[in-house]
Amino acid sequence: MHAAIKTLLEIQEYDMKMIRLMRLKRARLAELTHIDSLRQELKKQQVDKEGEIAQLSQNIVVQEGKLVEIKEKLKKLETRQASVKKVDEFNALTQEMTATERERIATEQTTSDMIDRRNLEEEILEKIKESLRQSDEGSRTLEGEIGESIRMINAEGSELKLSRDQLTKNADPEVLKVYERLLLNKQDRVVVPIENRTCGGCHITLTAQHENLVRRGERIVFCEHCARIHYWQENVIPEEGAASPARRRRRRAVAAAESE
Repeated sequence: MHAAIKTLLEIQEYDMKMIRLMRLKRARLAELTHIDSLRQELKKQQVDKEGEIAQLSQNIVVQEGKLVEIKEKLKKLETRQASVKKVDEFNALTQEMTATERERIATEQTTSDMIDRRNLEEEILEKIKESLRQSDEGSRTLEGEIGESIRMINAEGSELKLSRDQLTKNADPEVLKVYERLLLNKQDRVVVPIENRTCGGCHITLTAQHENLVRRGERIVFCEHCARIHYWQENVIPEEGAASPARRRRRRAVAAAESE
């Protein structure tokens, strides 16, 4: 293995831990944003509902004032009717009183409907306020837990960065620059092994010549497909019960000879 790659592998382990922490931190911050958005939505509903109730109350006042005027008009008509002597004038006042009475009934019904609706909206408003109170209580606890989690993430990240900075002092500056550019682009492992002649990053099959270059470890070799840095895994221990590639090839050759 190329000497520069050994240092990169150590640095990469720290980078992977730091990337994992950053993703976790973003997830926790997203939770805080979600909690706040829910709270803001409830507050908006409360303001909107209070506005609706205020408008209804204003309309009810207008209707009640109109109702007072209609009742006063009816009294005046009744007084006039009591003093008239002509039949035609009496009948005309009767018709006007009938129309005014219908207007009174309609106005009272409209006012009653508005009051019922306002009562319903006030009940809904109380439910919104209760939901907001419960949300505030639950959110404070959850926000505290998330805040502590973020604090611990930041502390762990700072420790990892200190250790990483120490390692970079031993790294080849040019190779490190290439590595960091690849890491910034992929946000994942960029120094990967060759496994069964395939790239450990993009998993595309490589040529035998490419594998030999990596195995010799004389220079830095990049994947021709994904640009990751390749290295040869030394002293790889096969899984228990798993045959090595050479042993598998021998078994296939023996099986083929026996079948002939």
